[in-house]
Amino acid sequence: MEEVDCVVVGAGVVGLAVARGLALAGRDVIILDQAEGIGTETSSRNSEVIHAGIYYPANSLMARFCVEGRRKLYPYCAEKGVPHRNCGKLIVATSEREDAMLAGIKQRAEVNGVEGMRVLSREEAIEMEPNLACTSALLSPSTGIIDSHAYMVALQGDAENAGAVLAIYSPMTGGRVVGRQIEIDVGGDDPMTLRCRLLINSAGLHAPKLARSIVGMPAERIPTEYFAKGNYFTLSGRSPFSRLIYPVPVPGGLGVHLTIDLGGQARFGPDVEWIDAIDYRVDPSRSDSFYAAVRTYWPGLKDGGLQPGYAGIRPKTVPRGAPGQDFVVQGPQTHGVAGLVNLFGIESPGLTASLAIADHVLEVAATG
Repeated sequence: MEEVDCVVVGAGVVGLAVARGLALAGRDVIILDQAEGIGTETSSRNSEVIHAGIYYPANSLMARFCVEGRRKLYPYCAEKGVPHRNCGKLIVATSEREDAMLAGIKQRAEVNGVEGMRVLSREEAIEMEPNLACTSALLSPSTGIIDSHAYMVALQGDAENAGAVLAIYSPMTGGRVVGRQIEIDVGGDDPMTLRCRLLINSAGLHAPKLARSIVGMPAERIPTEYFAKGNYFTLSGRSPFSRLIYPVPVPGGLGVHLTIDLGGQARFGPDVEWIDAIDYRVDPSRSDSFYAAVRTYWPGLKDGGLQPGYAGIRPKTVPRGAPGQDFVVQGPQTHGVAGLVNLFGIESPGLTASLAIADHVLEVAATG
């Protein structure tokens, strides 16, 4: 049996950020992932948006880590040459009722520490984006877009330069608490058992299942996993907008919004489709609801303009219809297992928040 200092399970954006933080702090780190490379699930199936921190409940981990993470992420991208653009976002109202909602959204954002939010008249918004149809809008100047894969490669590079080792095709198949250490079984072509002083469960969609596989982890502290699929449709041709366009939020989600990638490709989504098992297929018939939603703020969308794109799955810890969830960073102070930190429900804005989540994980690990 090999003994190691730290094991991070999950080489998504948050796992890589945590591994980087631990390695830079001088710890020996092994990163395990069951897939063929880094970030193959949630981290590569999202909108690639650098979120400002607008919508999340005040003092929630989502709100705190999104704002802190964004403030760290822009300088990090500039330093490392990670492609990104601070393009800004418009939240658009299309009725008097929605006009009245913008002030509340702005107030919540400002409580969370979001800078520069400004309500625009219809004329001001259309001057910025001539193809837009709206009655008013809210400008978020700190929102941006990022090449998520390039960002993960940079995090991986930092971690490896500081001595971390990535093992792909290496699923953690189970484990047990042994005193103040944890033994974990690793599958793959060369199965082995590792004993570590610190285990970070950053397995995303699989984090609750992974926690249940550890003998000695209290079952009552492990949430049930729920899967909320988000489907995306892409636009044929270049984007008619230079900024991200979001409708006023709807119950359960942010509505069908338009984001752009760094190549100028527009995509719409994600919607919310509750599913029982992981399935990334996009049903073309879902485009009907997309056309109706998008035309409320972009009447110029032509029939046939949307093509099925891709889908991602949000790792939820609350079922459909339940109040919104928050990130869960669960350390020994909560579950009583020395040297174990579980990350549950790390959905959006996890990418934006990743550097701040990593800092927090290091703090939790240090006190456990």
